[in-house]
Amino acid sequence: MSDFIPFVQELLEDWAPVSARRMFGGHGLYHEGLMFAIVMDQRLYLKTDEINRPEFEALGLSPFTYAMKGKDVALSYWAAPDAIFDAPEDAVRWAKSSCDAALRGHLAKAQASARSKAKLADKKAARSPRA
Repeated sequence: MSDFIPFVQELLEDWAPVSARRMFGGHGLYHEGLMFAIVMDQRLYLKTDEINRPEFEALGLSPFTYAMKGKDVALSYWAAPDAIFDAPEDAVRWAKSSCDAALRGHLAKAQASARSKAKLADKKAARSPRA
């Protein structure tokens, strides 16, 4: 692990403990089990969604991309503004925003899964012979 990840963890220590796990040639950064950021090639990317993405766009930041089958694929993790590395209070604000986006995504997936399971149960009940 490079010095960059411990630096980011230290930058955010007044907010919350942040753990790092290796993944796909980089690292995922987690708060309370929820991945809110990735580090790839010594660059921090923060989780975005439709709510916080405009803030990234306003600063001209861009998403993390990788090549797949000859095409670039963009993830919902966008480059963090360089200014946060000199301002821990700004770093915390951006990290919280990204953690909120990760939580919204997690909750949306859980709700979709629950709806899917309910539909499947309804189909099974409709096919079952009634006694």
